[in-house]
Parts: sequence; C-alpha cells; structure tokens
Amino acid sequence: MNKSTRRSRDLQELTSRKTPSSLTRLTLGLCAAAGLWLVPQGVLAQGRLDAQYEATLAGIPVGKGTWTIEIGDDMFAATAQGGTAGLLKAFSGGSGSGASVGRIVNGAMVPNAYTATTTTQKKSETIRISLANGGVKEFSIDPAPPVDPDRVVVTEAHRKGVLDPMTGSMVRVPGNGEVMTPDACRTGTGIFDGRMRYDLKLDYKRMETVKAERGYHGPAIVCAIYFTPLAGYIPDRPVIKYLAAERKMEVTLVPITGTRVLVPFRMTIPTPLGLAMLEATSFVSTATPPRVAKTN
Repeated sequence: MNKSTRRSRDLQELTSRKTPSSLTRLTLGLCAAAGLWLVPQGVLAQGRLDAQYEATLAGIPVGKGTWTIEIGDDMFAATAQGGTAGLLKAFSGGSGSGASVGRIVNGAMVPNAYTATTTTQKKSETIRISLANGGVKEFSIDPAPPVDPDRVVVTEAHRKGVLDPMTGSMVRVPGNGEVMTPDACRTGTGIFDGRMRYDLKLDYKRMETVKAERGYHGPAIVCAIYFTPLAGYIPDRPVIKYLAAERKMEVTLVPITGTRVLVPFRMTIPTPLGLAMLEATSFVSTATPPRVAKTN
C-alpha cells in the first residue's frame, strides 16, 4: 500500500470518529480566526481583497473557500464561504459561510454584527453576534444547542473586550511606518465565536516570500499562534487539550493593498494525522480611491 493510499484510508477513518472529526473542524475553524487585532493608530486607507483558499490535511485536499474584504473610509465588510472537498466531502460533506460588518472609527475597525452558518449532512446551524462598545451585546445559536453541564459557563465578563472571529482575522498595524515588521506579530486578543471564548496570542517567527497561483507575490510575516480556551468549552475534550498544548501552529500574514491591514495567506496546524493547512491559491488585493465629498 503506497503512502497516498494509506493517507486516504486514514482520512476516511478520521471522518467517522467523533473526536478526530471535531479536531478537523476546530483546526479549520482556527484557520478562519487566526489573525489578531492591534491598537488603532493613524489613518486606515481603502482597499479590497478577493481571495480563494484550499484546505489540506496530510496533503489531501479537504476543503475550498473564498474570502472577500472591503475596507472603506468609514466602514468595512468581510464575507467568507467554503465547503468540504475531495475525500472528506464524500464522507462528511458540509459547507459554511460567515460575514462581519462594522465601522471605521479613528482608523480602527469596530465590528457591529457577525453571522456564521454551517450546514452538514445532519443539520444546519446559524450563529449571530451583535457587538457594541468593544464587547458582545447579544448572541444566539439557532437551533439552540442542548445544555451540557460539563461546559465552562460563558459569563458577562467573558463577553467584554472581544472580537468576532471574522474581524479577529484581520491584523491592523498601528502607526505610519513600515507595515511588514516583526512587531506585527507581537500581540494577542480575545475571540468569542458565539459558543466559545478563547485567547489567541501571536509571536514573531520569521520573514519569508510567498506566491499565490494568482495575485500576490511578495514578502510575508510568519507568526506563531498560541490558543488558550477560557469559557464555552468542555475541558475533557481531547481536541481542546491538544490545541491548547500545541506550540507549532503558524499563520503567515500578507497585506491588503492600500491599507495597513494584514490577513492570513497561510495557516498550519499539526494534527495526529498530519499537517492541517489552509493556503491562498488566489490572493488579489487592490487599493480603492478615497470617496470625495460632494460640494455645492
């Protein structure tokens, strides 16, 4: 049996087991929420990103998705869509979409609303989060999940000083100097995804050059990612223990043209089955002209 056949067989087994399958979903979920937020300073320029990503596990394609971001002078909007692919689609097909919208306040992105919908062969679920004053105002999961007494309760304090996963995937570099510097990695933030409250911390690792099949070709910053769950999770779950202990997760960040915003080009997470990776195959970003006020 060759290596490719063994990996395909292992992936089939992975999708039929509850715990490793949960690991797959959470690692790919972290790919969508791996960016971190920085202190707002200076003026945020305007730009647009149209990107396509492919997810692989141990070198086997398991998903594809798109991500569109628009940054204006007083608002921003981000939308993403994706689904399982290849062998994984045959055994546990699913799709998802997400969106975040907000305002630009003193050069900073301030989210107002976040929505995420996931659909599998067994069910569909929609999460909605309303944000205000740097925290969660309201949130809901439809249909409502059953109450699990082992789950760490999310308190009101946990919902303060957090971002939604989509906004948290965009790194705003402060100041007016060079954007691509090691300091862009040296930060951390809190994320609330509608179910779980966790912290993500970045740390600088190295600089490298990346090239998409279409679009971006240039310098990138590689940051280590450290995941710390705080609430909304079940402590005994193996996937939570594994990710909290993992020290080799990485995110590779590149800029959106015309802005001081960096977004993930690549994300890698080691798993017991092999490396989980989300990587841009197309990454096209453009600067948009500033809006000119009309005069009489």
